[in-house]
Amino acid sequence: MDYEPKDNEYLKDVKGCATYTEIKEWIMSEYGLKVSSLYVAQIKNKCGIEKRLNYNIGDNKSRVPQCPPEKEKAIMAAFRHFNMI
Repeated sequence: MDYEPKDNEYLKDVKGCATYTEIKEWIMSEYGLKVSSLYVAQIKNKCGIEKRLNYNIGDNKSRVPQCPPEKEKAIMAAFRHFNMI
């Protein structure tokens, strides 16, 4: 017997995951903002969302830009949309 759920209600308590590209595309379509992967990673750190190991860490000599508040709000909305938080 095959079962197909009528909606995604059964997934409401499951933590979602989305790629950086999916998050950036969703923010562009909903808010018209272009966000970088760096900003998404910074907000993931702030929320305690696990990330993969970054092998391109640099030499700590350059300044790292911080995510502006309006882009942080958009990224947080994307996390909620994708059930990441």
